[in-house]
Amino acid sequence: MKIAVIGAGMIGVSIAAEAAARGAQVTLIDQGAPGAGTSAVSYAWVNSNNKEPESYYELNLAGLEAHHRLAASGADWLRPTGHIEFATDPEHEVELQSRLERLGELGYPADKITPSYARELVPDLLIPDSAGVVAYFPREAHCYPSLYIRHQLRRARESGVKILSGVAVENFREAPGGVRLGLSDGSTILADRVVSAAGRWTNTVTATAGFGPVMTEYQEPGDVTVGYLAVTNPLSTSIDRLLTTPSLNIRPDGGGRLLLQALDLDGTAAPGADLRPDSSLADEFLSRLRKVLGNTDNASVTELRVGERAMPADGRSIIGPVASASWLYLVATHSGVTLAPFLGASVTAEIMGETEPLFADFRPDRLLDNAPAARLAAPRKPGQQ
Repeated sequence: MKIAVIGAGMIGVSIAAEAAARGAQVTLIDQGAPGAGTSAVSYAWVNSNNKEPESYYELNLAGLEAHHRLAASGADWLRPTGHIEFATDPEHEVELQSRLERLGELGYPADKITPSYARELVPDLLIPDSAGVVAYFPREAHCYPSLYIRHQLRRARESGVKILSGVAVENFREAPGGVRLGLSDGSTILADRVVSAAGRWTNTVTATAGFGPVMTEYQEPGDVTVGYLAVTNPLSTSIDRLLTTPSLNIRPDGGGRLLLQALDLDGTAAPGADLRPDSSLADEFLSRLRKVLGNTDNASVTELRVGERAMPADGRSIIGPVASASWLYLVATHSGVTLAPFLGASVTAEIMGETEPLFADFRPDRLLDNAPAARLAAPRKPGQQ
């Protein structure tokens, strides 16, 4: 079987590597460089924490467990060190307590802990003893997407995947023996199946194939597709796991650096914004950091990014073949980092004739056959993504 995979982010490289390992002839195509799209600007929290409805929870749980299996013998791209979240205002306390109870009923590892135990887990954590609810999710992890992509690209190359970078797909033409892809460099590829793992560029793929949009696209600052991320200088503060607080989300970013997220600040985020590390926005991130973690007095912001989310039009993942063009298989999800290793194996299995029950609620024709969904609200509270 000849398979063309469009998009070399975490999902695309996973599918390409797995399909080639199962004997397919695979060409992986990306309009830029592998991992340079959404994967490069992700908070990269691996979890099934605040995922609803239950079918989406189960899908993300499968992704979380797939990460653990893939990294079982050691991996530089996954840090399975858990996640702490604490609440200090009544609304957040009620929500977090309710979430703990729901996750407990589902069997998801989620424990209510004391502030003192939270400080044992993160010695520099400045958590008040009055914190109403403190939660620990020991199975959760954070991921370094560039290292994950490097791992999967190595697998892909070893299995004979042809990788085309800096090349866009300009047209599809059904032909004897499959579908022919016309590329921007003037070449063509004949494939039996085309897998779109183009993330936030999925609408370009569907338009090229003669279909309407399935993804939410950026419209104005602060909408659901965008959010700020700040990177610090290397610090000596003691934190080795994800931390969600009322004012700031924090995770290690390698080499002593921290990656910071503050959802309530995202109202002005816009793609291509001129973001300076000496701006008032950077100062606000630093002010919040110093109130949450000790040994951060010398912290500075070295980079401000606008993270851009791949967001299907109704917020739910898109996974499956297009009914009226069975050669085209669409994969697009906001949970790409969590789902990547599971999608690599399960999408490949479906292309080769199996059916994955966990994909039942996420088939693409629900969006291709209907008017666009109502506009989605942007995440603005702790624990959201």
